[in-house]
Amino acid sequence: MDIKTLKTFQCIVKSGSFIRAAEEMNYAQSTITMQIQKLEKEIGAQLFDRGKAIHLTEAGRLFYEQSLEIVHRMEQLQSNIADMSNGEAGSVRIGVTEPTASSRLPYRLAEFMGDHPQIRIAVEIASTPALVEQLLHSDLDFAICSSPEVGTDLHFEPLFLETFSMLLPEHHPLASHDIIQPADLEGNRLLITADACPYRKKLDFILQDMGQIGIDTMEIGSMGALKHYVQSGLGIAFVPEIMVDSAPLGTVVRTMEGASVDMLTGMLCRVQPHRMSLAAAKLYHFLKRSLHLNGH
Repeated sequence: MDIKTLKTFQCIVKSGSFIRAAEEMNYAQSTITMQIQKLEKEIGAQLFDRGKAIHLTEAGRLFYEQSLEIVHRMEQLQSNIADMSNGEAGSVRIGVTEPTASSRLPYRLAEFMGDHPQIRIAVEIASTPALVEQLLHSDLDFAICSSPEVGTDLHFEPLFLETFSMLLPEHHPLASHDIIQPADLEGNRLLITADACPYRKKLDFILQDMGQIGIDTMEIGSMGALKHYVQSGLGIAFVPEIMVDSAPLGTVVRTMEGASVDMLTGMLCRVQPHRMSLAAAKLYHFLKRSLHLNGH
């Protein structure tokens, strides 16, 4: 039983005649007859009562109703496979770190999915080390994050530099400074992210370079949450500039002299883009082009 035979059967039912069905489908009448005889043999039931006019048997009516859904599903399947073959359908799972996940990605994904509605996308938001592990286990197609540690068997393409500024409560003593010196941090509470965070590791190196400055630290597990903790007056923090293009209510943004925690962000993948599925490769190149042209 194939889709052509089912379509022939449906055409006979709709036209009410083997002859008219043969004309519509550009078949010889003998071909139509043989197709139906073969179909009846396959299902083990007579589909038509043949006489001066043809009528569906009870089995034929049941088969006709069911065949409509079968043909529809088969046509949809053929269409989906064709879309998948040219990269217009499929599932893609990507990993993203903050602040890109919240500040850059949503409207770019909206644009891409508007042009490619058959491509399903899942987004995993995590730290770079967590995304590296998922890539190594083939749980992600690619990730947008900071560069991994040396030694990981992954391909990294730089896109832009994530720049950081100092965010302070508006009534903090250092808020009156236009530029903050490293020594000014003495005696203040600095909000930092978790140990595994690449930003935290770079910040630790910077603090070590500053020498014996007495700084109290408080760990906040989420980069995206830092600004809210500063807003509440719990401390000061280095935060990505894109998160404070407009300083949150009750805070101010300042420059820190001689201390840069800027982080290189790029595309990270286990296999080269040309070896990804076509849908994943399309999204990879779209985001690479979009983010490279304008990191913001």
